[in-house]
Amino acid sequence: MKRFKAVAILSAAAMVTSLLGGCGNSNGKTASKGEEKDGIREYTAFFSTSGIELNDDNVIQQKIAEITGAKVKENWLTGQSASEAVGTMIAGGEYPDMIDGGDGSSQLYDAGALIPLDDYLDKYPNLKNFWSEENWDKVRQPDGHIYWIPQFGNPYKKDMSPTPAEAFWIQTRVLKWAGYPEIKTLKEYFKLLEDYNAANPTMEDGTTNIPYTILCDDWRYFCLENPPQFLAGYPNDGSVIVDPKTKKIVDYNTIDEAKEYFKILNEEYAKEMIDPEAFTQSYDEYIAKLSSGRVLGMVDQWWQFQTARDSIDQQNLAEQGCSYVPLGLTVDDGVTPNYNTKAAINVGSGLAITVSCKDPEGVLQFLNDLLSPEVRILRGWGIKGVDYEEGEDGLFYRNEEQWKNSTDSAYKASHICAYGYLPNYTGVLVDEKNASDPKQQPSEFAKSLPVDVQECLKEYDCKTYLEMMDPMDDVPGPWFPMYSFSNTMTTATEGGMAWNKMREIKQEYLPKVVMSSDFTQGWNEYMNAYQDGKPDVFIKEMQEELDRRIENAAKYAK
Repeated sequence: MKRFKAVAILSAAAMVTSLLGGCGNSNGKTASKGEEKDGIREYTAFFSTSGIELNDDNVIQQKIAEITGAKVKENWLTGQSASEAVGTMIAGGEYPDMIDGGDGSSQLYDAGALIPLDDYLDKYPNLKNFWSEENWDKVRQPDGHIYWIPQFGNPYKKDMSPTPAEAFWIQTRVLKWAGYPEIKTLKEYFKLLEDYNAANPTMEDGTTNIPYTILCDDWRYFCLENPPQFLAGYPNDGSVIVDPKTKKIVDYNTIDEAKEYFKILNEEYAKEMIDPEAFTQSYDEYIAKLSSGRVLGMVDQWWQFQTARDSIDQQNLAEQGCSYVPLGLTVDDGVTPNYNTKAAINVGSGLAITVSCKDPEGVLQFLNDLLSPEVRILRGWGIKGVDYEEGEDGLFYRNEEQWKNSTDSAYKASHICAYGYLPNYTGVLVDEKNASDPKQQPSEFAKSLPVDVQECLKEYDCKTYLEMMDPMDDVPGPWFPMYSFSNTMTTATEGGMAWNKMREIKQEYLPKVVMSSDFTQGWNEYMNAYQDGKPDVFIKEMQEELDRRIENAAKYAK
């Protein structure tokens, strides 16, 4: 039974044209689906998130094409939610060769838009070995087939990440002004922002500071609604808390820490510490604010504001202390923070091949080749002698000019091709000496840091961003992360309907709670509406999935 729920949005034809735009040849056909130009096969891909378009003459992309015989025209989400963009493609019946539908992946599966990969994987050993048999089984859909390849969370040999995932971020100038104090709780964090902003209401050029902003645009509203799990000392299961002792699901939306968190936000909003545009701004507007250096603090995931970090570097705003460092805050000083967990597979979405693709074996061969040692170096480090150097000890490094180039937007568009949403390992390269990512190379990490971050870490006796927070913890259990299940839920089940309603209620009411002139009244109205969403039904379905994952893991442990 199909679980697809139609989405009424923009013209399907217009959206498909937009998604595949820039890939057409002179006769009006899409020059992607296995067609060749100058002996190079060209494919299209759509990713349901924002991204940076590469120049057509990108040097690294061309080098990879010379090795693999193929290249990909990447298209990114603009102006719609993932569900809307995917729904439009389904309505039109035309797709790119490859797609990562994000939260819309289940829609694609239900619509029959994806091809099963089971019969292909054995032919492509790099892809086959990318995940273990146990992990591949986790990706199987209700019909027993594998339809997408999770691209992320797969360190080769060992995890090398010196950076956190989600955190409360704060600019180094705030910490420096206060003498680099130890900040552990949410109240301490906001007290520091208040004090700094009172003494320093503007930047050096007179631009007014924004003490705290919140990203709430579409699915990115997790920056507003999911901090209670961290503030209570739990890892990022995304949609719920899992009690590791009882193996029971807990709803983090109703715990005491959630109420305290929103009470503090409500108080800070009344003090005009929170950006009044926080609940209406788009993702692009949010990134522009961060890039300007005006925003003193926010909650976010590291990867999500990469372009803002690069922009701050390019504008030399680090010299004013506008770079961000992470803090692992809790509500209670006695709670141990647990923001950072070792990499785990997210089975809820991944890279899929669509039924519109005329050359699935060619695509899979290309993806297989992207995982070869030679191409992995190009994707991470670039070209030897141009983007990096190699010492006599075999360790890669970048000189000052090469590091500067790596953050320059024009240079990246023409000379860097990470194919970041296609399958790739983190961790180390095959030589087991060099990190896959230059920013994770121990000998190079400090060089990649802005000057103000280097000073800040030194003052706190830290060598990495992670040391500013809490250690990288082991995965708490075989269920982790539970959001990989909730992200696939649809209105085909009662739990899925409840989950959808709960999200709608939170997106409507939480901004009201923060802005309310009477917090108690605003919170009670929210809780009443929230219960109407039938969260118990959702929790029940999540518990069933938790139990299933534990049972499945036990089979492989035997």
